[in-house]
Amino acid sequence: METLCSSIITGSQVQGRENACEKTSYMFLRKELAVRLANTMREVTLLPANLLNQPSVKLVQSWYSQSFEELLEYEKRSPEDPHTLNDFLEILIKIRNRHNDVVPTMAQGVVEYKAKFGFDPFISSNVQYFLDRFYTSRISFRMLINQHTLLFGDATCLAKPKHIGGIDPACNVAAVVRDAYETAKMLCEQYYMMAPELDIKEINSKTPQKPIQVVYVPSHLFHMLFELFKNSMRATVELYEISSEGLPPVKALVTLGKEDLSIKISDQGGGVPLRKIDRLFNYMYSTAPTPPLDLTQTTVPLAGFGYGLPISRLYARYFQGDLKLYSVEGVGTDAVIYLKALSSESFERLPVFNKSVWRHYQTGPEADDWSNPSSDPRDTSTYKTNR
Repeated sequence: METLCSSIITGSQVQGRENACEKTSYMFLRKELAVRLANTMREVTLLPANLLNQPSVKLVQSWYSQSFEELLEYEKRSPEDPHTLNDFLEILIKIRNRHNDVVPTMAQGVVEYKAKFGFDPFISSNVQYFLDRFYTSRISFRMLINQHTLLFGDATCLAKPKHIGGIDPACNVAAVVRDAYETAKMLCEQYYMMAPELDIKEINSKTPQKPIQVVYVPSHLFHMLFELFKNSMRATVELYEISSEGLPPVKALVTLGKEDLSIKISDQGGGVPLRKIDRLFNYMYSTAPTPPLDLTQTTVPLAGFGYGLPISRLYARYFQGDLKLYSVEGVGTDAVIYLKALSSESFERLPVFNKSVWRHYQTGPEADDWSNPSSDPRDTSTYKTNR
């Protein structure tokens, strides 16, 4: 148990153990969190000046700077001091809450930039590269903070008894699939007064007849599945809502092999043209209207920023998995989440800040060596699901 739970979160092995020591976690985090923040802050400065000057981007930078300064205050504070550990726990909660709206606020910064300066392919490529790295760092940052606060905070007694922090050593995958489906179904019924049913199937090739379980973070898996179900339901309802035949079900297939645990979500929502598949993972491309950002609201809208799929793919890749789309236009779409079957292979996948990163932002795009039309007259078409 100790090996499994510690290996899934390599950067914080001390946090994934049942006998985790708060002092050891403190010594690790006070340095590791500051380093990760510093690397992120350094990379932000490599973005184009016009993007950095947008109000929302400046706001995000101020959050990171403030959190970095607060963490530095613990650089020399001894864990033997009776107040240090409690103060550190409180500051981690404060930092986590401050960063709650980083994703939509940075998204708003990109929207502000596009509104003023339009679309530039080179800038778009750099923004895509940066945001993948930026949001992956944020996932890892929150993962470390959540592990510490869940293990050593006052809410420890409220946590699920079999969980180790945010990690479930025996995560029932089908149960998370059903939970994500029910949540997406409720949302779909609020908008459309109907929702497709779920058809779920498990294939456990390692131990047949037993439910598929894995050492994983249920909240990460739920996030990915909810996004996929939401998209599949919307596509299905909008295609069949006036049909007398009713809604075809959304199918989920959960399989476990020697290396991969795979979850396939299949719909009959009409599919996506091949030329649009890559765009669905592009942060600067969204067909849905961009919602206004209001930081006074208790929940900040993500729908419309087009970030659902890109962020979900980062969650999958964070522990060496992936998320891929396979679509047949006119029929439907299969979305597949790939996870590692063995937790010993589920290491953190983190961006590294080095000279090659700097060169990436400075080097212009190379000329395409294949013939390619300069414009696509069909580009005005829309993709109905907010993927």
